[in-house]
Amino acid sequence: MTITIRKSMLDDVERLFDVWHSAVEATHDFLIPEDHAGIAALVRDKYLPVADLDVAIDEKGLPVAFMGMTGNEIDALFVHADARGTGVGRLMVEHAFATSPVIRTEVNEQNAQGVAFWEHMGFRRIGRTEVDGQGRPYPLLQMEWRREGTD
Repeated sequence: MTITIRKSMLDDVERLFDVWHSAVEATHDFLIPEDHAGIAALVRDKYLPVADLDVAIDEKGLPVAFMGMTGNEIDALFVHADARGTGVGRLMVEHAFATSPVIRTEVNEQNAQGVAFWEHMGFRRIGRTEVDGQGRPYPLLQMEWRREGTD
């Protein structure tokens, strides 16, 4: 799979929501249906139309993953279920590594696949919350990657 990374465009919103939904279905089985529906509405209607995202597109121009960053923090990384295991997630994170010697992220503790991915990418756990950013009962692990030689 040949992947290029570009900035998101408003025309991407529908497909990026498909990417998000596919990724969440594959990894977030701990979400109760009401929370899943509420989060989906926020992502579709409030986040994706305005977020400045890096989008991984395949050779046909189809978005297969996206990543959002604020400063040196990865706020979002979602890979379509059909593209999982192809190296797209790694490519996106390596793209982030080029921006700063220290990168941070948060991952749902109950998302075992996500935790394993971040640890495989060299992130280490630096903290934990009991609830997510909206106060829901989904603990978050705070993780950090440091470029070698960075204090």
